[in-house]
Amino acid sequence: MVGRYYEEFTEGERIEHEKRRTISEADNQRFCDMTMNQQPLHLDGEFAADTEFGERVVNGLYTMSLAVGLTIPDTTDGTIVANLSYDDVTHPAPVFHGDTLRAASTVTGTRETSDGARGVVTMHVEAFNQHDDLVCSFDRTVLSEKRPESSTV
Repeated sequence: MVGRYYEEFTEGERIEHEKRRTISEADNQRFCDMTMNQQPLHLDGEFAADTEFGERVVNGLYTMSLAVGLTIPDTTDGTIVANLSYDDVTHPAPVFHGDTLRAASTVTGTRETSDGARGVVTMHVEAFNQHDDLVCSFDRTVLSEKRPESSTV
């Protein structure tokens, strides 16, 4: 599925993304390894058992990255020029191995670039676990292609 062109985003629109992903221990371990994040809260079961969480917590950057990935098919798949920013990131609840995440995006702003050739779209992204607890939220700003002149909707 191709993502949306700039003209196809409507400010205020909420997009409930259908794709979900269950996070495994291996997912968290690989992400920590790839990013060289050796935080024992993510990797050391004995250490994590003595924290307020009582077990290992999934790396927050993985949680955010997964949330972005869950949104791609419905938003920017094949229509993005660049991600411009990720702002106001929060992690209001922990994510654990075995949690299943889903995401929703709300379009909070659209504007054409100064030359009118592309568009800037801002979305507020929220990630929820299987209990509908909000586990991550952030604002994502993208530079989007405009619909080719030869195509119609």
